[in-house]
Amino acid sequence: MHTTAALLADAAAPPQLLPARQLMAFTLASHILLVPFGVALPFITLLMHHRGLRRGDEVALRLARRWSAVMAVQFAIGVVTGTVLSFEFGLLWPGMMGRWGDVFGLGFGIEAWAFFLEAVLIAIYLYGWRRLKPWTHFWLGVPLPLTALLGAFGIIAANSWMNTPQGFTLDAAGRPVDVNVRQAVFTPMFGPEYWHFAVAMFLTAGYVVAGVYAVGRLRGRRDRYHRLGFTVPFTVAAILTPIQFVLGDSIARSVFHKQPIKFAATEIVWKTDTHVPEYIFGRLHSDGTVSGGLKIPQLDSILAGFRPSTRVTGLSSVPPENRPTATQATIVHWAFDIMVTIGSLLILLALWYAWCWWRHRDVPRSCWFYRCAAASGVACLVTVECGWITTEVGRQPWIVYQHMRVSEAVTATRAGSLWTMLAIVVVVYVAIFAAFLAVLLKMRTRWRIADASASPAAVSQAPEADTPYGPRGERLPTAAGAAPGEGNDRTPGGAS
Repeated sequence: MHTTAALLADAAAPPQLLPARQLMAFTLASHILLVPFGVALPFITLLMHHRGLRRGDEVALRLARRWSAVMAVQFAIGVVTGTVLSFEFGLLWPGMMGRWGDVFGLGFGIEAWAFFLEAVLIAIYLYGWRRLKPWTHFWLGVPLPLTALLGAFGIIAANSWMNTPQGFTLDAAGRPVDVNVRQAVFTPMFGPEYWHFAVAMFLTAGYVVAGVYAVGRLRGRRDRYHRLGFTVPFTVAAILTPIQFVLGDSIARSVFHKQPIKFAATEIVWKTDTHVPEYIFGRLHSDGTVSGGLKIPQLDSILAGFRPSTRVTGLSSVPPENRPTATQATIVHWAFDIMVTIGSLLILLALWYAWCWWRHRDVPRSCWFYRCAAASGVACLVTVECGWITTEVGRQPWIVYQHMRVSEAVTATRAGSLWTMLAIVVVVYVAIFAAFLAVLLKMRTRWRIADASASPAAVSQAPEADTPYGPRGERLPTAAGAAPGEGNDRTPGGAS
């Protein structure tokens, strides 16, 4: 009976729903790969910048300046992909924006202002390498990470409202009135979502940037430039990894209390019960059975409420039209398990790094460590995608949880037109990301040529074209007893 009802619900869905979903999924999945660098790369760059100024470290300043150039290119690409997403909310989901825009639209407004401010600050920061005094330049860059976090604040406020909507009452026609903006922004899921997201962005950017220099080390580039380029971002990521694991557990428990059906999909729980087992991977079928995976008795109840007697709501507790399908639940479950598995492996990698520093006051020397570090960046990008899938697919069939279905919000545009639009967007995005990669490779080649042609004398007395603060002929302040370009290279991450 439940299976029949689910099939009837799918048959009643408008034909444009599938292409609209696919278009939104593709553009969001593409854009979200850039978000960690937009949010966290400014902070990592300023951390390296501060090290360079405080210690008179030319290598650190060179890295900071080059990272700022990457940051600017990435931001330009993010402008394109982010703008497309902004248009798609109105074009693909007019039902949601028309009815609920006045309630949760403030989040998008905050994000737009933060985006504009970040563009201005990036321009000032790039300009300042040649035109401003070193410390003035640094302090003008300090607001950059704050504006990036403000943009994340706006987006997460909107998304958390879609998951736990509040701050309004409904009139007789079912339209929201008496909007309370404060309640609409600070929903029950906002805090857990925001901090989990923010830390994930810093962690991901740290591992990706460090992974680039880990690859360089594996290829024989063991100079101080690659060592410093690895240790600073990797140290940031390693410190945040166990914190993120705790935050992930916190947000899972918040979903258990605030969105029990989403939690049931995440853990493929079919019947409401106590002593519920945990399935690591596995597949849920439409009759409620689970095949494959590793079954651990009672663990799901223990994880949810710290005791086996914890009652976990199952998917079958609501009608089929009000819950994710068995296929969607399986997708969410796999995405969540992949995310947790990668997070657990990253904790082991961080512990390896911390152990070597504690024992030897040095970074690990094993090639296997750097192979794992190189893979960690890609793994983190996978977890970002998995986190998005868990959040969005687990909420189905609701676009506004328990208030509006996705099928009610979708555009009336013909399905054929949407498929054509998707094809065009795919081609354009492939071209954009190919151009982005080509620019980064060109920059890398130019930097390698510059480094190869620099002599030891050129490092300490570099001309204007080669140093961050060369125009005024000023000597950078150095650490006591150290010449320019020298510093304590044995501090992991160059902690200031």
